[in-house]
Amino acid sequence: MKSWKVWFVLIVFLAISPELMAQCAMCRGTVESTVSNGRSVVASELNIGILYLLSVPYLLVAAIGYLWYRNSKKEYGQRLEIASRVKRAMSQM
Repeated sequence: MKSWKVWFVLIVFLAISPELMAQCAMCRGTVESTVSNGRSVVASELNIGILYLLSVPYLLVAAIGYLWYRNSKKEYGQRLEIASRVKRAMSQM
């Protein structure tokens, strides 16, 4: 059931990616026009903005990974508890 969700997310990301790739040419055009006019501050500010926007996906992936780890650890603990209950019940018989 979860595998279709993963495929759905991948297809959505692939469908959106061509639009995201187009931004690079726009940024380059902006930097070239401002640097040729003698304003190099815009280029450095644009680089900072790009790094800021780049950090958000990594933070999202890290948060999702942490939540997944925490939930799987909790589920594993519940499985061990159930297994120990079954083992105790079977030994009392």
